[in-house]
Amino acid sequence: MRKFVTVFVVLAVLSMATMAMAAQLVMDGSTTVLPFGQAAVEQFMKENAGVKFSVSGTGTGNGFKSLADGSAQIANASRFIKDSEIKSCSDKGVYPVPFAVALDCIVPIVHKENPVKGLTRAQLKDIYSGKVTNWKEVGGADAPIVVIGRDTSSGTYGTWQEMIMDKGGKSRVTPKAQVASSSGAMLSSVGKNKNAIGYEGMGYVNNTVTGVKVDGIDATAATARSGRYPLSRYLYMFTNGWPEGELLDFIMYMQSDDGQRIVNAAGFVSLRELKK
Repeated sequence: MRKFVTVFVVLAVLSMATMAMAAQLVMDGSTTVLPFGQAAVEQFMKENAGVKFSVSGTGTGNGFKSLADGSAQIANASRFIKDSEIKSCSDKGVYPVPFAVALDCIVPIVHKENPVKGLTRAQLKDIYSGKVTNWKEVGGADAPIVVIGRDTSSGTYGTWQEMIMDKGGKSRVTPKAQVASSSGAMLSSVGKNKNAIGYEGMGYVNNTVTGVKVDGIDATAATARSGRYPLSRYLYMFTNGWPEGELLDFIMYMQSDDGQRIVNAAGFVSLRELKK
């Protein structure tokens, strides 16, 4: 009987250990980070049998909420965490640690038939605040400008607000602006409307729209790394405290040359120039 009990306990412990090893890691947050985050997770799982990930993109703000309530181990973010979000996390015993995983450029986008190829930051601010309402005021056709922005949970919205509008919130986006709920929705909205303007992370910009220069500078890997492009930014993954085990292994993979090649393949910018 004693041997049976001992064997049972050993088997139970082994079973619990196996369940712990198979526990699913959850990544949530920025839709900008989602394409290369998803691709990196898939490759990491192929190379590490037994590791399980669940990935979703509900927006940067929601990613931090998921990290705070413990439903996600990684919060993807297309901006740095706000003081209010740090407080929300710390109130629940969660201590966000940031890891830069890529660089990006926020690119103003217009319809393919729009002749406007470049805008200044001042012009973008005037357009998004509603001060400029016709394309002819910025070198385009005589047509009303249809402003499309992102919802407030989007990290790209937050970065746009900071870089184009202002940090203090005195200049707000016009209430007439349409709101796109995701990067895909933004592309679709601008691509279907000849008079629309929007903005998007460079990895999402495709041939359905035209990317516009900002202050005469193109969004490229070189201008993102040098900071010359006015709307360049870092993209992040946040964890609760310093990661350990499989979570640390994944973050290290994400920042490795292999992980950074996945970033480049998705159309974003690796943290450093990689050897071919």
